[in-house]
Amino acid sequence: MYASTQQPAAQYGRYQQQSAMTASPGELTLMLYEGCVKFLKQSRLHMEEHHFDKASNSSIRAQDIISELMATLDMSYEISENLYNLYDFILRQIIQSNIKKDVSLLEEPINMMSELRDAWQQAVKLNRQQNSGMGAVYE
Repeated sequence: MYASTQQPAAQYGRYQQQSAMTASPGELTLMLYEGCVKFLKQSRLHMEEHHFDKASNSSIRAQDIISELMATLDMSYEISENLYNLYDFILRQIIQSNIKKDVSLLEEPINMMSELRDAWQQAVKLNRQQNSGMGAVYE
């Protein structure tokens, strides 16, 4: 049994909250990407199973994350405009998928957000290594 009387889900929720509060800005962005991919995949699964209410809820959570990513861009950098346009495209695809109940419209957003997540994960990893004084990349 558990040492605590709390349920595992409650303990995990507290752990996630603590992780978010102690994370660097880069790690927070990575968490957003991970969450978005997770919700998009959940939406796809629910749509395939014809659980459209659940698919819609997951889709809305992914949309909220993308909206947050858009709102936090520093538009003084050229790449931010490109990212904004990419996020806008992804957001529109998710909305259309939700409206039309068309699972195929989620494939591109899932792939794009997965690629962004993977790239960001590498950037966070490199940043950690540089900050810890490690020069070489070891896995």
